[in-house]
Amino acid sequence: MPGRFTLDSRAIWAIWAIALPAMVTNVATALIGLGDMWIVGRLDDAATQGAVDVGARLFAMLFTVMNFLKMGTTGLVAQAGTRSGAAEQAAILLRGGTIALAIAGALLLAKPLLMPALLDALGARGEVLAAARTYADIRYWSAPGVMLNLALIGYLVGQRRMGAVLAIEVLYNLLNVALGLWFVLDLDMGIAGVGWSSFIAEYAKLAVLGIVVSRGSHGAALFAAARGKAVLRWASLRPFLTVNRDLFLRTVVLMIALAALTRLSAERGPVVLAANGILYQMFVFTALLLDGFENAAQVLNGERRGADDRAGFTAYIRAILVRGMGAAALVALGFALLADPVLASFAATPAVARAAQEQAIWLVLIPFAGVAGFVFDGIFVGASWTRALLLSMLGASAVYVLALWLAWPQGNWGLWLAFTLFLAARAAFQAAMLPALMRRGFAGPV
Repeated sequence: MPGRFTLDSRAIWAIWAIALPAMVTNVATALIGLGDMWIVGRLDDAATQGAVDVGARLFAMLFTVMNFLKMGTTGLVAQAGTRSGAAEQAAILLRGGTIALAIAGALLLAKPLLMPALLDALGARGEVLAAARTYADIRYWSAPGVMLNLALIGYLVGQRRMGAVLAIEVLYNLLNVALGLWFVLDLDMGIAGVGWSSFIAEYAKLAVLGIVVSRGSHGAALFAAARGKAVLRWASLRPFLTVNRDLFLRTVVLMIALAALTRLSAERGPVVLAANGILYQMFVFTALLLDGFENAAQVLNGERRGADDRAGFTAYIRAILVRGMGAAALVALGFALLADPVLASFAATPAVARAAQEQAIWLVLIPFAGVAGFVFDGIFVGASWTRALLLSMLGASAVYVLALWLAWPQGNWGLWLAFTLFLAARAAFQAAMLPALMRRGFAGPV
């Protein structure tokens, strides 16, 4: 019989014990994009700043699309924690690591064809294209490290080892920014220095993660699972691959939507491209901050799904959504008060600053439009309802395409309106699907 669960003060604290370190971790992660944009902004060249944005979007398409390695691992590890124990958690990590290496190998083999196609898809031309190619040629080779790091972080988050994740991510990002400052401003390496700083920091992160997961009882479970012959058999890999296939396709759809934002920005010229790049990094900052609640939902709802505890699962949905909306309100207030000077500080030219400031209202609205979707993402991933997650993303994308078509004559304002509607539609579709998923997903009466 599954154990029953109630949301007492200790359970409420569990939300913050996961969400707060995840917020700090994710904000540190946002420093990659923000730090790179700020550093290159000191070069006083709009084309180079636009190239950093294009390069960042390229790797969002190329690497972040593989974020299913982290998300799927987190949900499955959390479920195994209440269903099977450390041995199965270790087996899940080994499967994730094997798939990560296979993906990295495929990406490296496809580099001569894939990278030019992605740069073209993002609309890079002229000086922007040349600078973006320099950055991408270097950072691309971090693919094996990125893929393995996704699986390793997912494993640690699924075990609630947020302290280790926080320390590693903060050190990783501090190293990245420090190297970027040194390479670009002191050694005058230009945009190549930004690429090398990301490359070096990624493999340093992999080395530290490898040490952390191989120590203590968790490491012993990992080594024992590695000796087992059944861990990587097809029957064992198939459930993992099924979950991650849906997450992969869902993320591909999301990345296409984000890439459309860059492509359509590029069509409006280098000033709008650079301005929207800054606004996009502010959105990434917001999303990564509020994704702390997604992490909490992945782990806590995953554990309740593993324990077949409908009451606890439902209670966590409500509690995490309420706290997520409260955090969104604080983020929105911060942008309402500080958007103009913050945007100006990242702009390479006064024209870029003005173009970004004209769209500052969306930085106030986007946190509310996005936070429910982030939390529902965590709930669906934790429960392994990945097919429904994919379908909700497809529905939201259809809304996005329609909104872009209708709002395009409104200029850059219409572009950000369509993007905000896309975020809100995703949450609406997920909320509509949730009751039926819960009826099918738990044993016993509703």
